[in-house]
Amino acid sequence: MKNNFFNLPVTNIYEKPYSKVAVSSQILYGEKFKILSKKKKWLKIKTSFDNYIGFIKKNKFNHNFKPKFKIFKLKSRIFKKKNNKFLTTNNFLYFGSGISLKNQNKNFIEFENNKWIKKKDLKNINHYEKNFIKILKLFLNCKYLWGGKTSKGIDCSALIQIYFYYNRVFFPRDTKDQIKFCKKKLNKNMTKGDIIFWKGHVGMCINDLKFIHAYGPKKKVVIMKTDYAIRLIKKTANLIVKKVSNINNY
Repeated sequence: MKNNFFNLPVTNIYEKPYSKVAVSSQILYGEKFKILSKKKKWLKIKTSFDNYIGFIKKNKFNHNFKPKFKIFKLKSRIFKKKNNKFLTTNNFLYFGSGISLKNQNKNFIEFENNKWIKKKDLKNINHYEKNFIKILKLFLNCKYLWGGKTSKGIDCSALIQIYFYYNRVFFPRDTKDQIKFCKKKLNKNMTKGDIIFWKGHVGMCINDLKFIHAYGPKKKVVIMKTDYAIRLIKKTANLIVKKVSNINNY
């Protein structure tokens, strides 16, 4: 199976090869994947970063791709060059997406034919961001979207995973897999970096008292007091905390 690299800003990964079924995740520009099988207008794929399996629509993808930079902004506008002027388009690349270097000038990087990104929106592909709170807070007030992974919409497990994806460190995509992967924290006091799991939900403590999560009932990424969030989820969804881990373990 050849390595393929996704070359659209973002697209949905579906549970089955039909666009009317549930979206299970998304794939971002520059992500590597393998094609497991083909069915009419659909491809069954497996992403290389987190071994996620699902269906995307057929397209022509890159086979040779050497990322030099990655997006360090919620979304970075794509520009086109005409008569030595850079003109805005309505298209963006999203946080964590990797891009190659085709050409450059003082302020822009060309990553495909006449597709340019501002240099100030980029970090070197090997850049490691230790400040996980900084990354999660970028998504504050972004819309909640089941299966989403971008500023256009993100779900609870993707909000945690996006820190690891940016740093190119393996971490599972779905809450059910994250809770199996993560080690249980023995100390019961909530501290910065604690990942709190419920059945089907996850979020993170940004300090001893506050908690950030992509919360469906609020339809966005929010910060709450940790004890309030625990009581609220128990009251409204009848769910109790199943496990607490800490991001510094990974």
